[in-house]
This record gives sequence, structure tokens and C-alpha cells, in this order.
Amino acid sequence: MEKKKLIYLDRNENHYGPAPRCFKVLSKPNFNKLSAYSRDFSRGIKSRLSERLALDFGIEESRVLLGYGGEDILKQIVHCQLQKGDKILIPAYSWWYYKAIAEEVEGVKVEYPLTKGEKTFYYDVDEMIRLVKTEKPKMILVASPNNPTGNAIDLSELKRFLNSTGDAVVVVDEAYTVFANPDTSYVKELVNNYHNLLVVRTFSKYYALAGIRIGFALMGTNLAKFSRFSARYLGYNRLSERIALAALDSDDYYSEMRVKMLDDIEMFFNEFSALPGFTPYKSLANFILVEIPQEIKVPLKNHLLSKGLVIKFMDEDNLRSHVRISIGTQEENRMLMDAVKEFVNS
Repeated sequence: MEKKKLIYLDRNENHYGPAPRCFKVLSKPNFNKLSAYSRDFSRGIKSRLSERLALDFGIEESRVLLGYGGEDILKQIVHCQLQKGDKILIPAYSWWYYKAIAEEVEGVKVEYPLTKGEKTFYYDVDEMIRLVKTEKPKMILVASPNNPTGNAIDLSELKRFLNSTGDAVVVVDEAYTVFANPDTSYVKELVNNYHNLLVVRTFSKYYALAGIRIGFALMGTNLAKFSRFSARYLGYNRLSERIALAALDSDDYYSEMRVKMLDDIEMFFNEFSALPGFTPYKSLANFILVEIPQEIKVPLKNHLLSKGLVIKFMDEDNLRSHVRISIGTQEENRMLMDAVKEFVNS
């Protein structure tokens, strides 16, 4: 009996795949680029990718950092800036990795709340500001949109919060932001006005390049120490850089993909809202969080597996009756929704 091929809608990967231009890079190998270090440093830059990102975001190339995915940059900034006993503010209902890297340096984790509304989660900025005053953290992590809740912090509220953070290093993780907000113009203003700010992005999610592991960050002017800490004096992965540049040159492809994914986010929200006992939450990312009756977790999981479908069944404090569904292709999303309805109606 042939084993059923599983469709993984639990990893927040982009199932539409990279733009065709990215594959053209791979179809024309240049062996010199594999056997020789980059010579971009001779032009006074780190890489041609950081040069391009600096142009796109309108900031100096020296304030663009590249890393082995956004995950690598997050680890680097924590290891550079946080010492044993230093406090770090982390959102509740957040990616487990934030806590893990804080533990690596024996930082003291302080969680700030995300409040559950009727249709969305939201940041309680007043409480965040209060915690900054009372806890005096060395570092603050803000995820926008946040995984797994899918909510983002409004730009005006983010600025209000940043005005309260003093000398703390603030890291804004924007891994998912382009799905709902392709605008980049505000980033320049943020990193120019808030000198301890690091905005982290990635090519893994929107650009469907999780496998090549390349992320980047835009840095405020007070983070020179981190710039030195993260420097790669022999350059970066030259093949990854070329693929990422090809993705940046493929706006039409990704814009069309983005519309389909936003349509399916809306489809999931509307159809889950109509099911008794199910509560979906508005999402600005490529996933959606849905609260389900606790008693159906195991049978629903088994039913979906029988259909070859895998979603994330949450098992964290305050999220034990929730599932997180990554947005796949339109065919995959329809298949999942139909399978859930079949289970509910059986």
C-alpha cells in the first residue's frame, strides 16, 4: 500500500515556491562564484545584496546586516547585547525560539501580554510601557506580525512604545510583515529616528526561500557594536545572494501570490467563523490561529492525517485549544477546509 504523501500546513512555509527567476540563477551555475570569496569588499560594501537592500530601503549599506535567516540574526543580537542576569521583554504567545536564545545567555525573561479581542489579538502598549519603566530591560523583542497570533502592532503605537524604551535595544521581528503590508517606506524613518532599533526581515516566508537561509536586518545608528559582532569578513553565500536578488526583481510574481494568500486568509476566517465552537482570529501573516473545542483535538488531528493534512495543534500555556494553519496553495487550503467541515458534520 502506497504511503499517503502529507501536505504540511504547520510550518509557515510558502507552498507557492520561489519566483521563476530564482530557478534561472540555479540553472546557470558559475563555478567561480562557488570556489572564490566575494570581492564586494573592494567597493567598500559587505555584499551586492546588502547594497541592493540599502537602495530599496533608502539607508546606508553599512546599516544593512545579512544573516543565515532571520533566526540567525535574532540569535546574534541576543548573544551580542544580553548578558547573564539582564532582562529581556518577550511577547506572550510568541515563537518559542525567543525564550530559547534568551536562556542561552542566561537572560531573565519578562513576558508582556497580548490581549485577546473578539476577532484579533492586540498589543497592550500601555502595559508594555509600564513594564519598561518597572523592569528596566536591556532588550525588548516585538514580533509584528506575531507568531502564532497573527496580529501586528500599529505603526503609531509602535512609535509611542519606542518613545518609552530609553537605552534598551529593541528588536522588531518582521518575518511575516510583507504578506499584509508590502510598504517599506516607514522602516527608514524608524531606524533613523530610533537609534537602538533593529528591524529583522527574511527571505524565508514571503519570498518562499526558507531553504536557502538568508535574512537581513536594518539597524539604528547606536548598534555599531552589533555591526562589528555580526560582520562576515570573507563575505556571504554568493549563490544565496544571487537567488535573493532574483526574488527582489520578481514583484509581479509575488504580488499575484500575495493576493491569492490574502483571499484564502479571508476564506478561512469566514468559514471557520460559521462553524459551531470554532473561533478564528484575524491574521496579517501567512497563517491563521483558530480556537477549537478542546475535546475534538485528537479526533480532528487523526481525521486530518487520514486525509494527508498536517496542521499545528498548539500545546502552550493559554493556547491548548488552538490550531495554527499555514496558508498553502488555494487547492491545499480548500482541501483542508473541506476536511474540517466533513469532520464537523460527521
